[in-house]
Amino acid sequence: MNAEHPRPKRELPTAPYLEAIVSYGFRGSVRFHVPGHKGGPGADPGLRSAIGDRALALDICQDIEGIDVGPAPTPYERAEELAAIAYGAGQTWFLTNGATQGNHALCLALAKPTDHVLVQRNSHASVVDGLVLSGGRASFVAPEYDDELGMAHGVTPEALAAALHRGGDIGAAFIVSPTYYGMAADIEGCVRVAHERGVALVVDNAWGAHFGFHPALPASPLALGADAVLASTHKIVGSLTQSAMLHVGRAGADCLLDADEVARSIRLVRSTSPNSLLLASLDSARRQLAAHGEALLDRTLAASARAREAIEAIPGCEIVGEAMVGRPGVAGWDPLRIVIDVRGTGCTGYELAAELRAAYDIYIELATHATLVLVLGLGQPVEPLERFAHDFAETVRLLARPGQGPAIATPPTSLEHQTVVPIREAFLGRGETVPIGEAVGRISCESIAGYPPGVPSLLPGERVTPEVIGYLRTLTAAGARLHGAADPTFATVRVLADRELDPASADGRGVRTAARA
Repeated sequence: MNAEHPRPKRELPTAPYLEAIVSYGFRGSVRFHVPGHKGGPGADPGLRSAIGDRALALDICQDIEGIDVGPAPTPYERAEELAAIAYGAGQTWFLTNGATQGNHALCLALAKPTDHVLVQRNSHASVVDGLVLSGGRASFVAPEYDDELGMAHGVTPEALAAALHRGGDIGAAFIVSPTYYGMAADIEGCVRVAHERGVALVVDNAWGAHFGFHPALPASPLALGADAVLASTHKIVGSLTQSAMLHVGRAGADCLLDADEVARSIRLVRSTSPNSLLLASLDSARRQLAAHGEALLDRTLAASARAREAIEAIPGCEIVGEAMVGRPGVAGWDPLRIVIDVRGTGCTGYELAAELRAAYDIYIELATHATLVLVLGLGQPVEPLERFAHDFAETVRLLARPGQGPAIATPPTSLEHQTVVPIREAFLGRGETVPIGEAVGRISCESIAGYPPGVPSLLPGERVTPEVIGYLRTLTAAGARLHGAADPTFATVRVLADRELDPASADGRGVRTAARA
């Protein structure tokens, strides 16, 4: 917490927006405004039974006096102010379309058509979508990659420095920390590298909204100097699905972003009918995290440690976690992610996850060739976590076989290639679907990433190469999912119709633009 904005201890137990909609929702106000269900009475009986009249009573539209209209600060404005104070931000915005909305807004603010940004190769797909909206130019920096586990880590300060040097005129860099697997990058080093070049650093901290609220966890990227931080509050902290926050650093504290420009872009991508239940859940999640987060995390961290110890005792299983810290791209680790290396069982993570669902009705966050990933919550119920170790041990005993699981395909070096056509032009341009064998040399209209490792192999505006085709075919044959592909079987791919390989090119890389119809 910064000394300029001390934590308002007496306000921690309050949730001003939640309290305001509760007051309005249950005092019997007569509603001649939207939504049409009128606080519940006009809703379908099945919906009323499913979610309850109390939830419907709190489904309140925007511009209600005493909630988000009236003397400043309104309860809504105060809720965002308290979130900014809790996270040490200069300004915080509540988002009702997830961190996706924040990425779109940041691209609109930082990657205008004349702007050039650097993007971590395995950033969330919403960053690429945001570049389609904004028209900005992008270069990419590859994360560190673990060949054995098929796992992408963070970007190192050295890789960031090299990419910024190659890019030349870059104004902002988008990186990810922590990863899906809970590995945190060296944010402090990346901030230093970016700021030395006058580049704003945006950190997708979607999986780390709890960082900085317990000494055993990595520090918040804002505390380490990041200019903007996206937090998917719903993932671990406990707000409702689809809710998130966007934080920008304080003006005058080395922050390179203009908060007014970000606010302008947020208004462009914000609904005029934001869901009050989502907003209230953000307010209440902030209250719980700020007031009781450390105590709740104490219990969850202890339960996580016991579960990891029990899982490590299962033959063929190893925990991927703290021992990774210090490797390239891994400066910290989140114990609220339990990552299990299952290669020693002779099974894939897909097989074990399917059996856990079928036999025990257990659903995990992610299965890959080599791993299973469990995501814990801020106030994780302890009993199901304790039960998991027993149920998982029985599953391994049933399915285990001699030998290692199948080898994981290693991404080709061509994944570091850069766009040859602007992302917006490739995505919105006239395209055609062609058999994959006829796509070599053509310009992709699609963004395709195989899971694992989750690093896009093709992005809009990049050339389809034999190496990329071979790699994606290997992934699909091994059972990996292709995210973003119009054809998940990868028999066809969508490419620009008016760009094709120039047969006169000596190296096979030339592009000829045909006349438009």
